[in-house]
Amino acid sequence: MKNNVNIMSKIVCFSFCLLACFSCKHHENEYHSITDKIEAESKNYQGTSISSEAHIGDIKTIEITEGEHTFLIPERKSQITSYACTECHTKSLEQMQTKDFQQAHWDVKLDHANSNTMNCLTCHNGSNMDHLTSLTDQSIDFNSSYNLCSQCHTTQFEDWKGGAHGKRIGGWAPPRASMTCVNCHNPHKPHFESRWPARFNTQKVKERE
Repeated sequence: MKNNVNIMSKIVCFSFCLLACFSCKHHENEYHSITDKIEAESKNYQGTSISSEAHIGDIKTIEITEGEHTFLIPERKSQITSYACTECHTKSLEQMQTKDFQQAHWDVKLDHANSNTMNCLTCHNGSNMDHLTSLTDQSIDFNSSYNLCSQCHTTQFEDWKGGAHGKRIGGWAPPRASMTCVNCHNPHKPHFESRWPARFNTQKVKERE
């Protein structure tokens, strides 16, 4: 009798094993849950064939690495009119501000912080106008101007590095290409002006009345 019970137990166990094996039809792309599917189909994941590179267009980009993040940003210096600055700034800024020299940048109105906090020399290197300067007098390349902004705007900078602040070029598929601070903000007047939508919807106004 004992032998029969043992034999029956083994048969039942073997049947359950067979049922478990054949019920998971992973080779037919059938899974118990979405979690099982994700785990199974991501085991040999080597990346994606989708790329946003074609959508970057003719924007000239450079690769940067900030912390653990490596991505593309628009090259800046070639987009600045009359760069290099030293083509005109042949003398130091102090000398060129005298009446003997032609006044330039007359249309630039600095509206970034009050005059006690910021002036032109806060960001521009008066001895070498081809570079920006940090608060500790470290030279900053114009292509890396975001490092200048990050001195005060630390939260926005951390968000930008991670992709949570700013605008992406092309899309979310790799390679990541993101606009920098100066691609969206005027560095001399960074705040956005209030404005109406491009097309004012009068119907919505009537519906709200």
